Amino acid sequence: MKKLSLFLCLLVSIQTAFAQKKNNTWMSLFDGKSFAGWRVNEENPKTFSIEDGTIKVAGERTHLFYEGTVGNHDFKNFELKLKAKTLPGSNSGIFIHTAYQASGWPEKGYEIQVNQTHTDWRKTGSLYGISDVKENLAKDNEWYEYHIIVKGKRIVIKINNKVAVDYTEPDVLPSDRGLKKLSSGTIALQGHDPKSVAYFKDIKIKLLK
Repeated sequence: MKKLSLFLCLLVSIQTAFAQKKNNTWMSLFDGKSFAGWRVNEENPKTFSIEDGTIKVAGERTHLFYEGTVGNHDFKNFELKLKAKTLPGSNSGIFIHTAYQASGWPEKGYEIQVNQTHTDWRKTGSLYGISDVKENLAKDNEWYEYHIIVKGKRIVIKINNKVAVDYTEPDVLPSDRGLKKLSSGTIALQGHDPKSVAYFKDIKIKLLK
């Protein structure tokens, strides 16, 4: 009996250690060389290309969805880090808790804005249409870091370690919100319009309990 109890305690310790290790492991979503694990929708695939180890976004509206093996591309609680850069006048976005769709603006999940000097007043760091940022927290032609944390009902968005948004989703949502809410899902990058050019790199995720 004592041996069994000792074995069970050891097993629990190993499982706990493994879970903690998994919970603190950053996993890359982009290899810097290919679109392995990613799927571009059917609208304008040429909007996305690989350039000097980055994902370049330039062209008509199109979205690139992560459909790889990490987390079975179905993320609920997580931390996401990536670096972004825009050219002047450009607009892009990062979607969370979304799902692949062949065309149109993603209907599921939230969009996080990427925009310094585009005419849209919602700036980088905005949880688009939900908790918007009016000030510029980054500059065009410079790399900056996004750190997005999703845990339970809370979304924290940081730009270069500065908190841009700290939003807690209410239990009761407006009737017109539709699928724009927290659930679970993948991430996607946005090609917004032909005049917008953006770059993304160093895309990695940490899965949380």
